[in-house]
Amino acid sequence: MSESGRRGPNNSGSRDGAGRGNRGARTESKRNAQGRERNRGPQKGYSTNAPSQRTRRADPARLVAYEVLRAVASEDAYANLVLPARIREHRLDRRDAGFATELSYGALRGQGTYDAILARCVDRPLEQLDPAILDALRIGAHQLLSMRVPPHAALDQTVGLARAVIGAGPSALINAVLRKVTAHSLGEWLDILLDGESDPTRIAALRHAHPEWIVRALRQSLVNHGRPASEIEALLEADNAAPVVNLVALPGLGDLDEAFEHGAAAGDLVEGSALSAGGDLGRLESVRKGTTRVQDVGSQLVARAVAGVDVATNAPDGERWLDLCAGPGGKATLLAALAHREGATLLANEPAPHRAKLVQQALSAVPGEAWTVRTGDGREVGAEQRESFDRVLVDVPCTGLGALRRRPESRWRRAPKDIADLGPLQRDLLSSAIDAVKPGGVVAYVTCSPHPAETTAVVGDVLGKRVDLELMDAGQALDNVSLTGNLAAGHELTAQLWPHLHHTDAMFMALIRKKP
Repeated sequence: MSESGRRGPNNSGSRDGAGRGNRGARTESKRNAQGRERNRGPQKGYSTNAPSQRTRRADPARLVAYEVLRAVASEDAYANLVLPARIREHRLDRRDAGFATELSYGALRGQGTYDAILARCVDRPLEQLDPAILDALRIGAHQLLSMRVPPHAALDQTVGLARAVIGAGPSALINAVLRKVTAHSLGEWLDILLDGESDPTRIAALRHAHPEWIVRALRQSLVNHGRPASEIEALLEADNAAPVVNLVALPGLGDLDEAFEHGAAAGDLVEGSALSAGGDLGRLESVRKGTTRVQDVGSQLVARAVAGVDVATNAPDGERWLDLCAGPGGKATLLAALAHREGATLLANEPAPHRAKLVQQALSAVPGEAWTVRTGDGREVGAEQRESFDRVLVDVPCTGLGALRRRPESRWRRAPKDIADLGPLQRDLLSSAIDAVKPGGVVAYVTCSPHPAETTAVVGDVLGKRVDLELMDAGQALDNVSLTGNLAAGHELTAQLWPHLHHTDAMFMALIRKKP
């Protein structure tokens, strides 16, 4: 998280104007009967308002950000799911929604670095603070260090938020801590924290707000997929860049006209896609109907590649497709629309009942004759429906290390043991997918992680146990459905997309054909 990165807009007006006071005035010191000083005069960057004049309400945009951080911390929620609902609930306009989005995602992305700074400004270990107080401090730190919010406004509004939703006592602590934060710029704080540090991984972790183990894992991933380790800085910076929202119009069912009318631009990587500056896209009628969807362009490419690859199954009555891990339904819906256009049918499998309902809702935009939802363990499908499908997508549960730019909280939730814990499940699901595909059919193994333990190692282990399988050129399959070509040549015919190269999630894909 470099000092020059992630600068928000020059926000002014009602959000940032409160607490300006008369900053240039000199105020005579006054003491009460006990000799205590009541007014020490203005200090640089701070509000000169008396306590009774300071903001005592929660600014709606900052309140949304606070509620998002609280949901992430206390409910294990995902910011990208909570934020749109909170924006609608508080009826933020486009400008305030943009401010709330930057503040929410920025505070979550920079959490590790901000916590290191806050630890220097608090007189106790951070884990001893009430979690709500710590979230308010992170919101204040992001405004002070990485957004173009005037310091007096950031202080006044954050303290006002705390006073409204936490209490007067905690707000005094928050005010005192954030005043200490203003003593240095982000760059100066980083220099202080890294003074005497020589370990490049630790330096990169603090400067770019990633856990050290993830920095090491991503560096290893670059090398494993044929990229130079020197790209790690660019990859970490891309993780911290606010992502452009990708849209897709379901083929044959939707269009992007409404999105273009609201400022979106045509996507340059895959057909039927658009790039949006953000805001509450749920207000678009086409998005509410589900014929236009928010979906990362990497996921769009993968789904189209699965639908477009040649198979040799000879299905005269129409092909059967399978999405083995369909929840929450993004890729499944695009696949179903493509299947409907091609006269095929899709079975979308999801083990968790609540996520299966999300899949059903997502698929409702596609004619019902094109799809079916199954609620059950994907590891059982291969045995129950052996050699029944022409194409199978198995987008396995993974650490999500490739989607850190869109899920900023994930970097602080994950631990190295998650990779080891997920490995057996990933191998079992891939094996089930291979059992379910017909001879001559194709399985696409997909993860939203570039880590070799979740990608090439899984594919290698499963292929090494069978003689009836062969790898296809996944990079070529992606090129065939992209508008640019030369996308994602990876390691031994697999494909790997990258945020810093393709402006997508770090999506991995291997295509496995079962020999006829």
